[in-house]
Amino acid sequence: MIRFKQVTKRLGGRNVLDDLSFEIKKGEIFIIVGPSGTGKSVTLKHMVRLLTPTSGSVWIDDTEISAANGGELDRVRERFGYLFQGGALLGWISVADNIALPLREKTKVSEEEIAQRVADALRMVGLENDGDKFPSEISGGMQKRAGLARAIVRRPEIVLYDEPTSGLDPVTARTIDRLIKRLNEELGITSVVVTHDLQGALLSADRIAMLNGGRFVEVSEPKTFVASDQPEVRGFLDAQFISKKGLAGM
Repeated sequence: MIRFKQVTKRLGGRNVLDDLSFEIKKGEIFIIVGPSGTGKSVTLKHMVRLLTPTSGSVWIDDTEISAANGGELDRVRERFGYLFQGGALLGWISVADNIALPLREKTKVSEEEIAQRVADALRMVGLENDGDKFPSEISGGMQKRAGLARAIVRRPEIVLYDEPTSGLDPVTARTIDRLIKRLNEELGITSVVVTHDLQGALLSADRIAMLNGGRFVEVSEPKTFVASDQPEVRGFLDAQFISKKGLAGM
């Protein structure tokens, strides 16, 4: 569904991505991990053409989004929802109005339809009683859930998550991980997640990819990932106190 073909991205005089090739399957939860500054968010931004490769190409099904322009680019982008790292809610309007923004700005659906879709999205993320509140009146975890409701309100095929559990306590972070997995199953979407939180990745991913030096040093299912002998993977696992036996319940 999403394919990178020999993608190189040069920023600040260095190759952040270096001849990177991989494919994400329809309907899977694909999680990208790795140290800070290794190009995780850069990879994500290429998927919606917020960045363009220095060389190589990015494909969404049969469309080369890295070369698309105008209406074609708009049509491909409409297939995506995006959860930003900070939630990116507007503080001067209610949670419900934040969620309704993509519908009001990008579609011509009626206000009645918008109200129904917002209510459905709020229910899916467990905020059905919080739509009238302002972002400052809800917790950080609830703001992330509201951001996720906004990302899914247009019923996208693909949702991109940029550090969805950043800044959250462990209990709230696991709630977000379970929500990502549940929405993936209920809505049949494809999820691409960038995170430092390896514990969450092991609990929710279909496949985990570790980015280092502009390339993936490991792409595998969680149980295989924790058993990897790749030095970069082992160092990352050890830093989060995860052994080759992995997490309980895996």
